[in-house]
Amino acid sequence: MSRRTLIVISTVIGILIIFRLFLPSIVLHYVNKQLSQLEEYYGHVDDIDIRLWRGAYVIDDIEIRKKEQAGNDVKDSIPFFTSDEIDLSVQWRALFEGKVVAEVYVEKPVLNFVKGAHKDENVEADTADFKELIDDLVPLTINHFEINEAQIHYKDPGASPKVDIFINELHVLAQDLSTKPDPNDTLPASLTARGNTYGGSFDLDVKLDALAENPTFDLNAEIKQLDMTGLNDFLRAYGNFDVKKGEFNMYMEFAAKEGRFGGYVKPLVKDLDVVQWEKEEGNFSQVLWETIVAGGAELIQNQKKDQVATKVSIENTFDNPEIGIWGAVGYVLRNAFLQALYPAIDNTIDINDLEGDKEGFFQRLFSKNEEKTEQER
Repeated sequence: MSRRTLIVISTVIGILIIFRLFLPSIVLHYVNKQLSQLEEYYGHVDDIDIRLWRGAYVIDDIEIRKKEQAGNDVKDSIPFFTSDEIDLSVQWRALFEGKVVAEVYVEKPVLNFVKGAHKDENVEADTADFKELIDDLVPLTINHFEINEAQIHYKDPGASPKVDIFINELHVLAQDLSTKPDPNDTLPASLTARGNTYGGSFDLDVKLDALAENPTFDLNAEIKQLDMTGLNDFLRAYGNFDVKKGEFNMYMEFAAKEGRFGGYVKPLVKDLDVVQWEKEEGNFSQVLWETIVAGGAELIQNQKKDQVATKVSIENTFDNPEIGIWGAVGYVLRNAFLQALYPAIDNTIDINDLEGDKEGFFQRLFSKNEEKTEQER
């Protein structure tokens, strides 16, 4: 090998080494530049790690805050999103299937929804903003998405008392997001989520077509055995009462396709004990209100099961949802005086039949086929 060839090879290797040394700084500058161009948010990343051997880069300590007004530099005091680490890489397993796609892992993220902090919020614009950001940061189609040890908070710092309710230890897994549907599998992608909330559990299972133009999915979710005493700040702030004990459960099913959706939410409260006049001292009007709440709950609860429950149907199009208020009232009365609603998902929602439940108020109230009895289950 000639001396000239050796010089060329050495020069190329030297350039590659220098490029590799500066690459993290180049990528860090690019990522922070993209975050700074968000209209409604401000973001910053502390560090970037490059892992060329697996085609990945890792974002360390990312923070995104909502701006007080679009385009200005004044940021909300509570971060909208933080995460210890976001790992973005090529999914090598998919390469053997002939697909060039990405996988994303998010470690210990915290998502805060803050009430009253911003005016004129535009959810659609915010969503478009973040979609554009993700497209810039991950040029490949995302096929695998996983979140570990997440927290989701709803905060109202202006309430009295201040409100902070949350789900923690949340694990989210989305797979096959780039898979196209076929006649044998119209919902090829899946998303599952598992978390804890106030001594209870949160579970979500979704089958979906992630490539569909309109939302296309079949969803089941439930919250079970949540200790309501953990929600007392929320209940005092918005309901002006608190509880000594109570177990909250909620079950829901939804399906959507071609711009339409249908489903229901079934909340169920067991062993409710609202603070009452005889049990606590305090402001007369507050104690009177708590007594009324306790009496109302006692009136509409099923005495045998010691539960208050209803079922709210929500259907139609995403632009014009319809909520079945009279149906919800009917289910409250039915649970109280006829037959207790069963604490489980009903498995009555089918993505291929989104016409909705057309039964009237009294049909819902007296129907014997709507819910299976405990013995039948």
